[in-house]
Amino acid sequence: MNGTASHRSVLVVGAGPAGLLLAGDLAEAGVPVTLVEKRPHRISNLSRAFVLHARTLEQLDTRGLADELERAGRPLDRLRLFGRLTVELGTLPSRFNHLLVIPQYEVEKALYRRAVEAGVDFRHETELTGLAQDADGVTAEVRGPGGVVESLRAAYVVGTDGMRSAVRDAIGLPFPGRSVIRSVVLADVRLAEEPETLLTVDAVGDAFAFLAPFGDGYYRVIAWNRARDVADGEPLGLDEVKEVTRLALGRDYGMHDARWMSRFHSDERQAPAYRVGRVFLAGDAAHVHTPAGGQGMNTGLQDAANLSWKLAQVVGGHADPALLDSYQAERHPVGKAVLRSSGGIVRLAMAKGPWELGLRGALTASLNVVAPARRRAARQITGIGYRYPAPRGAHRLTGARVPDVALEGGRLYEALRGGRFALITPEPHAGLSTDKDRLTVERWAGGRGTTLLVRPDGYVAWAAESADAAAIEDALARHVR
Repeated sequence: MNGTASHRSVLVVGAGPAGLLLAGDLAEAGVPVTLVEKRPHRISNLSRAFVLHARTLEQLDTRGLADELERAGRPLDRLRLFGRLTVELGTLPSRFNHLLVIPQYEVEKALYRRAVEAGVDFRHETELTGLAQDADGVTAEVRGPGGVVESLRAAYVVGTDGMRSAVRDAIGLPFPGRSVIRSVVLADVRLAEEPETLLTVDAVGDAFAFLAPFGDGYYRVIAWNRARDVADGEPLGLDEVKEVTRLALGRDYGMHDARWMSRFHSDERQAPAYRVGRVFLAGDAAHVHTPAGGQGMNTGLQDAANLSWKLAQVVGGHADPALLDSYQAERHPVGKAVLRSSGGIVRLAMAKGPWELGLRGALTASLNVVAPARRRAARQITGIGYRYPAPRGAHRLTGARVPDVALEGGRLYEALRGGRFALITPEPHAGLSTDKDRLTVERWAGGRGTTLLVRPDGYVAWAAESADAAAIEDALARHVR
């Protein structure tokens, strides 16, 4: 990325799900992208995340990946917590009215293939060692295979390099928060008895446990025993994993043939800013949550979907750089909300005292009986309930997520593919000055009267109840150019 191309290039650091999606989006938009990753070129089967939620599947649908992942995973239309608390997903207003149980490595494989096909320049076994910004770009110092040091120049840098982000450290951002729960055990095991449900999770007394299938005969166990609070480096044996699983679930399902076991501690942390000058953070580099609710990878992928089209607009000269400020304004509050919701779930799972157990019982009863509260919980966990702030005086739909609505020529999420905006109108508008590579003009399949300009990430950029060609041209000039 040296020379004349550097003024319109992006360097992405970290080849996890968020980095792969972001880099693939930018490359598809014609932006030169280099992705550096300190790990060797391989996708590990020691998966950390196990579910894709509805909003993430919608984002993947706009990239043509959702259907293949649906075939590789297993859908689940309800999520059961604490034995009696059930979050119903079948009524979600989404084509993906379920969560998809699928290991993270399957998601990474699909995103990696897309990024390669789009032309991303991968640099594996390459570690960021320093960053320096100026008015025109960023210079990154990296150390590659064999210890070779190199300087890479880019217009912008995005750190998607995880909880111990070298990018975040290089720009001097703190990562405030704390460890919520220690000595959580992880194990990948075979089971002699298949669980009754696709995802098995419960908390009883001083223990909780979670079981999820990889799809290759192995199951991931995540479990915790309040009475066994030891350091992460303490040896872990299969007998301990069985014991804590029996405490939480009543049985260990005949666990055997563990291929991997470890301990970890779960943190809640969030960077105070997702942007410092020309450097951005996304995914676990920006926020980490407890695994409760399976929201971590999903939130990171949605960060990437929000940022990628904005970087493409700015680097391509189609938008003022001020557009990039909206990334912080839109995604930081979502990260904070996910910290609250995932943290709330894990604290209820860890409930011990009579008043805490009473609160858990009351909340469980309330959510199971009060339909609006249950719907709100489902929409928050799945990500479809979030909307972004709108300017004062904007149409009521501005900032709202748009479902996969029917259009005369197909459906919206197909129209958005390729990182395009979509203008949806009730009547044809001939002669609009449009770039077909960046904007598709569609008509509602039904009799709707609202005109919508939908951003590449599926949220409303502008809307009007009645709009003539001049009003539409003005909106396109402000948002698409």
